[in-house]
Amino acid sequence: MSQPKVLILRAPGINCERETFDAFERAGASCEHLHVKKLVADPTQLEKFDILSVPGGFAYGDDIAAGRVLANELRQRAGDQLLQFIDRGGLALGICNGFQVLVRLGLLPRASTDGKTLEQEVTLSHNLSDHYECRWVTMKTLPNRCVFLDEGLTIQCPAAHGEGYLQPKTPEFGRMLRDEGFATFVYVDEGGDATTTYPENPNGSPLGLAGLTDVTGRVLGLMPHPDRAYRPFHMPAWRRSGLPANADGMMVFERMVREARGA
Repeated sequence: MSQPKVLILRAPGINCERETFDAFERAGASCEHLHVKKLVADPTQLEKFDILSVPGGFAYGDDIAAGRVLANELRQRAGDQLLQFIDRGGLALGICNGFQVLVRLGLLPRASTDGKTLEQEVTLSHNLSDHYECRWVTMKTLPNRCVFLDEGLTIQCPAAHGEGYLQPKTPEFGRMLRDEGFATFVYVDEGGDATTTYPENPNGSPLGLAGLTDVTGRVLGLMPHPDRAYRPFHMPAWRRSGLPANADGMMVFERMVREARGA
């Protein structure tokens, strides 16, 4: 079976592209870095790929708002092709700053639109602590519509962001995202329950929301970094408990690659 092809987007300020590239290749994909200027010059290049990944970092220095400039560039110059990419069966992943980009682009969650337009429906704003938070967190998957994420998975990943407070346009819209399967990951406490309490929830997001999928279930965005928890020795307790067979974050990359293969 052929290797799924992954486009790893590069742009000024993105700084996690190498880790993301390595994680996808270890999961069995064939990856290619592509600068955003080359992508928007010829958006039909998306047709060569099975997965689009927008890595973490500080795209364009997070001027105006985190991910806003890159999101506007993609929407204005490649928006139609991005929608066509998802509609033909492509997968997309946005991690941390990449999640902020996909939200501001309107590719996530597409829960109240006609599915054919890009319109921002939620935002990711400053952490309630008013600090950049860099810490390990535990997340759990909810019942969700993502085509490669099962319910009840628990993973640890490091969070590293200053604007991770996931704010729906109304509280009712937030509950709809959870109840109708758009919410994928939630931050959980020691008992495994969704939490808004700091530091288990590093940003205070209502309902504990840490990740979203879209109306098709083929786009995933999350604030914590699976790309920093994909090798066994990345896990924080391995010296005490021994190296695990695999690191928690690798699950995200393996499941996306398996879905892209049609397995």
